[in-house]
Amino acid sequence: MSTTTPNLPAVRVNGAYVRVLLDWLDRHQLAAPTLRAAVSRLAPGEPVPLPQWLELLRRAQAARPGDGCGLEIGDCVTTEHVGVLGYLILASDNLGQALYAYQRFEALFYGVQMAEVVIRGDRVEIGWPVFGGRTLGLLVDETAIAALVSFLRKVMPEAPSPSEVTFPSPPPANPAVYEAFFGCPVRFNAPYVAVRFPADYMAIPLPTANPALRQLLDRQSAALSSALPGNDPFAFQVQQVFLRLLPEARVSLRGVADELALSVRTLQRRLTASGQTFQGLLDRTRQELAQSYLRDPSLSLFEITMLLGFAEQSSFNRAFKQWVGVSPGVWREGE
Repeated sequence: MSTTTPNLPAVRVNGAYVRVLLDWLDRHQLAAPTLRAAVSRLAPGEPVPLPQWLELLRRAQAARPGDGCGLEIGDCVTTEHVGVLGYLILASDNLGQALYAYQRFEALFYGVQMAEVVIRGDRVEIGWPVFGGRTLGLLVDETAIAALVSFLRKVMPEAPSPSEVTFPSPPPANPAVYEAFFGCPVRFNAPYVAVRFPADYMAIPLPTANPALRQLLDRQSAALSSALPGNDPFAFQVQQVFLRLLPEARVSLRGVADELALSVRTLQRRLTASGQTFQGLLDRTRQELAQSYLRDPSLSLFEITMLLGFAEQSSFNRAFKQWVGVSPGVWREGE
């Protein structure tokens, strides 16, 4: 939702999110073979710089001209497109918790944390004031906000509409399309992008609430954030594969390379270029996950062993002691 000028952080999305365009094309029975090919070439975890995402959106708009193209695209979003961030929202107890989960872990999706959730009088706002009104344009912003609102509506079918949505862009030719989609006033030429809800809406329970799942996903996301070496998109991409494969005990150099549609040599070369080694990144990710899981007394050592992809508990014990100097049981007692 920003430009990539020197004063602003570099933002990216990922290949899984970009694939929402394929669902949108299917929904409207649009051929667009060139656009389909460009999207299909992107691996699910591949980082996509925002200018590239904007170009894909413009090509989509060319295939179906008119105001509100981004609204239609955002309306197609599902958990499959937003990954662990979507599961965190899905597993929240209520709308307020879902918005705070989005704020906290937005960096796992966009590469940087941009959103702020604040209470302003009788309204709650999730906004992006960090950009001070600078924007790549309405098409990118409307797609992102439509995706957020649509996802919440799918999680909570009876969800109330926002009380207001704002964009810093000039108004389009047909602003009524935006008010019809969001079900509320939409203001343009605003200071920044924002979605506002009445404060009492935050307590509305989500029918998908699953506290145990939310806590597990919350721990996983926090651990990935801690283990992530700086803001390295490729290392983050590899970590996402680790997270999927670890519980199935399928993490290997070959397995990760296959998931990323890369050769083993290319995977190793790209990790080296980013100052990483496969084993080093795997160990650091496992260590952060292990310490996070060990803080949860409801998880047994056996369950943690399985979540981390070790064949047996003795293997986990040896690895953990090598990482931190004591066994998992001793470390847990000291917490």
